Amino acid sequence: MKTIFSGVQPTGTVTIGNYIGAFRQFTELQYEYDCLFCIVDQHAITVQQDPKELSKTIRSLAALYIASGIDPEKAILFIQSEVPAHAQAGWIMQCLSYIGELERMTQFKDKSDGQEGVSSALLTYPPLMAADILLYNTDIVPVGDDQTQHLELTRDLAERFNNRYGKILKVPEIRIPKHGARIKSLQDPLKKMSKSDPNNRATISLLDTPKQIEKKIKSAVTDSEGIVRFDEQNKPGVSNLLTIESAMSGKSIDEVVSKYDSLRYGDFKAGVAEVVINHLTPIQEKYYDLLESPELDSILDDGAERANAIASATLKKMENAMGLGRQR
Repeated sequence: MKTIFSGVQPTGTVTIGNYIGAFRQFTELQYEYDCLFCIVDQHAITVQQDPKELSKTIRSLAALYIASGIDPEKAILFIQSEVPAHAQAGWIMQCLSYIGELERMTQFKDKSDGQEGVSSALLTYPPLMAADILLYNTDIVPVGDDQTQHLELTRDLAERFNNRYGKILKVPEIRIPKHGARIKSLQDPLKKMSKSDPNNRATISLLDTPKQIEKKIKSAVTDSEGIVRFDEQNKPGVSNLLTIESAMSGKSIDEVVSKYDSLRYGDFKAGVAEVVINHLTPIQEKYYDLLESPELDSILDDGAERANAIASATLKKMENAMGLGRQR
């Protein structure tokens, strides 16, 4: 069975866009592949974080993974900083990287442009990302369009290592997930819903209360036509709400459109909110049951142990190939 690796930073709030676009796909992949899901907390500190808040967010994200359907019997869920091999292999990958190729990373250029006191980690975190993936003999990495450049670097570093030190590392395949539902901002339906959006009304968090969900969907941007139909070009706001209900209910867009035939936007928005609330309620209930439970700690302890066994073995092969330490 092939291996899939995916890492998510514990920053911001997990939105229904993240859930529909990634988390729910992960729950399907775990039955077809050996899956490792990593909370990449060391990547989060490339920018300054509040320690107490970061600790809470790490635990919250772990609970959301499980509440959303990740089965710890099927997949390995772990926290990056609890597997020391990540930082150790990250240094090795950094030694293999060239400053020029790191400076060409689009995200580095975007985040450092015009900024003072830019952390050196913004330049060097792609080698750590490469280590995250390569430690687990990963076959496939599912990524969005914005991460393909980093995955190309990962492939380059794996090949560079193998050319210098022997074939130790597996060169992973990049897989852009099939274009399913693309959830857009509720306030600007021309751009995707983002957990970093400063406008709270633009996103729906997996942990929003029913009243918050109702209020946000009620205030969602639509148009003045007053007809519920799917037309992404001319009716992006209405089409986004139709897409959300379709993804949450499992019904086709046509079925959802038929449901609101001849109804006004107020009734339409109320209906969408009801479907979202009904879908998220059991996830939230499981999340809060897990959040401070010994069960979550047990899952993460087991995940760290299993991940450590795999990563440490790969790291040892890398170090032996490079002549590091005492050869055994």
